[in-house]
Amino acid sequence: MPSPPPDTAPESSRRLDKWLWVTRFFKTRDLAARALRGGKARVDGEREKPARRIRKGERLTIRRGVSEREVVVQGLAGQRRPAREAVLLYAESAGSPNRRSGEQERRREIEARRRRGPGRPGERERREVEGLGSGPR
Repeated sequence: MPSPPPDTAPESSRRLDKWLWVTRFFKTRDLAARALRGGKARVDGEREKPARRIRKGERLTIRRGVSEREVVVQGLAGQRRPAREAVLLYAESAGSPNRRSGEQERRREIEARRRRGPGRPGERERREVEGLGSGPR
């Protein structure tokens, strides 16, 4: 695997929300900031504010939907770059992909067992359901 790109700025830290956006975990900085405020992204297991400064070597847990990633910061970039370069800024922990694929498999099994209904109710069925709670008409 190629080495991470050099830092484009002389700073040794970046804003956490900006780093999450630059590494393409979130589509916008606002979404990254909302995730941080909502506890969906944590640094070393602790909730943090979007303006917190992130440094190399810190461990992040990022939850998007039902999947969760555990990553270690390996680089800091000053601006958003292509996805190929963005993946060089972090390293995913060893167990993270295994847990994610296991969770996906479990969801597929549940979906396969779920009973499929006939779809939306028709007009007659809707009237029957609406009429259940009311008295005679």
